[in-house]
Amino acid sequence: MENKSSIIGFVLIGILLVVWMWFITPPPRPVNRSTADTTIATQRKPDTTVETIIPVAAPENSDVRWGAFFAADAKGVDGVVTIKTSLYTAVIATRGGLIRQFELTKFKTWDYKPVQLVDYDHGGELSVLFTSADGRLIDTRGLFFESSAGAGTTIELTGTEQYTLNLVLHAGNSAKLVKKLTFTNGSYAVDAEFDWQNMEHIVSNYEYQIAWEHGLRYAEQNSVDESSYAMGYASMAGELKEIDATKVGETPKFDGTGGTDWVACRTKYFAVALMPDANEAQGVFVEGHRTSMPNNGVEESYNIALKMGLKGRSEESSKVTVYLGPLDYGLLKGYQRGLQNMMNLGWAWVIRPIAEYIMIPVFQFLRMIIPNYGIVIIVFALLIKLVTNPLTKSSMKSMRRMQALQPIIKEMKEKYKDDPQRMNQAQMNLYKEYGVNPAGGCLPFALQMPVLFALYAVLRSNIDLRQANFAFWIHDLSIPDTVLKLPFTIPFFGITAFSGLALLMGVTTFVQQKMTVTDPQQKAMIYVMPVFLTLIFNALPAGLNLYYFVFNLLSIGQQVWMNKTHKDEPLRKVDPKKSKGGILARLAKDLPKVK
Repeated sequence: MENKSSIIGFVLIGILLVVWMWFITPPPRPVNRSTADTTIATQRKPDTTVETIIPVAAPENSDVRWGAFFAADAKGVDGVVTIKTSLYTAVIATRGGLIRQFELTKFKTWDYKPVQLVDYDHGGELSVLFTSADGRLIDTRGLFFESSAGAGTTIELTGTEQYTLNLVLHAGNSAKLVKKLTFTNGSYAVDAEFDWQNMEHIVSNYEYQIAWEHGLRYAEQNSVDESSYAMGYASMAGELKEIDATKVGETPKFDGTGGTDWVACRTKYFAVALMPDANEAQGVFVEGHRTSMPNNGVEESYNIALKMGLKGRSEESSKVTVYLGPLDYGLLKGYQRGLQNMMNLGWAWVIRPIAEYIMIPVFQFLRMIIPNYGIVIIVFALLIKLVTNPLTKSSMKSMRRMQALQPIIKEMKEKYKDDPQRMNQAQMNLYKEYGVNPAGGCLPFALQMPVLFALYAVLRSNIDLRQANFAFWIHDLSIPDTVLKLPFTIPFFGITAFSGLALLMGVTTFVQQKMTVTDPQQKAMIYVMPVFLTLIFNALPAGLNLYYFVFNLLSIGQQVWMNKTHKDEPLRKVDPKKSKGGILARLAKDLPKVK
């Protein structure tokens, strides 16, 4: 019975690991490309409705395209204004009044170049779209704005300084759209205000859109991996809608109307979010595209837009906060808009609470006193070991009793070899008498699974681990630590290289199995389980494998200590009066005594 229980436990754990890893782990094939390769984007097919974001294509300076109100704005000088803060350098273009570049100061790409979030190949982002009274679909990215700062101006902000750049689009006479961008040193947020002056007879349908049309540039080496995290989001009335472009050629969309909290899109570690002031947005639009790339790579791009209302007045304005920066849990939560929900921290009903309310706070606390994130993970493994120690200790004692009972069980099998039912009854009674749980060895591992899942979710999404160096060959705790590249691919698992920490984790798992498994019928598990886990964990972040490796070392040490201190402990029956019972006791309560 104990053999069957242990084997079933291992099989269930294995199946759970396979299904879970297959579901959430992207193909681990690295795609080595130049920076240019990582940012190639395709031209989207235009439509004729405002909801598609992209306007009707026509000759750029054609009066037919821009109509009577904006034809004069289609000609001008393309100048730029540069804003430098402690966190980024932004380049604003007079053509379109767009954010043409947004280069982060504290983050580097996989090849250690500055992270540039805006896909400037398309001219920039944060355009305004509306339909004019003469029936033209206007996307202001093709029009020239008048800037309050001269072309070529550079503004550097320090301390708590702010700077507001006014960009004016004239529509004849006194009609104009004033786009005000306010930059604050020390913040990734840009406040955008849109003032409509005497435009009530020019803008039709009482609606316009604020659009970010081409997503974010990629910053990681493996485009397949980064695309697995890329996604578009729309938060409406507290409900989060996710849009994921999972297949090339398909274009998932979400066109929502009603109270809107924010709209956003992300890559693996960075995001852009448009957050309107309360009750100002009346809808959202999100559209995703997935494109094949060189060297078996892929890229995802998301068009996002806020639908803003107009009341037909001569003076109207609306404000939107644009967040353009890292997916940092603390920063996103600080806006108190639910932006942190963009971070995938596991299943909402079990894993996410562990990750969000236990692991992240503990990691943040440890990080304040320990500078190296690898050491933080080691300390965290020690803390988890201390917390689970009572359960593990009880499990080890139960396993020692199981080993001591093997001779008796062997005699029972021989005695009742022709009567399996009586054999099972005899074993259950024996376990009850000696207080043994045959599944006790699997229980600590099973209970640790939610911790592992939550830890995986935190390590794969925590930007602090991105490019975080630990020691030796481990230079980035957020990706696998490759020590050996293979000239072939291992089928099913898609492995082309081996992780050093995954191999060490497999070795320690083998040592654990060797120390605890004594039943000859379970000998195969000593070799199968370590190999299986090594292959599964090979594609996981180095930080997770470091945790598991250290946890195994601590478990081995605990097992050695238990074997040394309890090696001469005699096998004793449990006093029925002092027995606390349990599931096994209740199952065996009414079983007949077997003589």
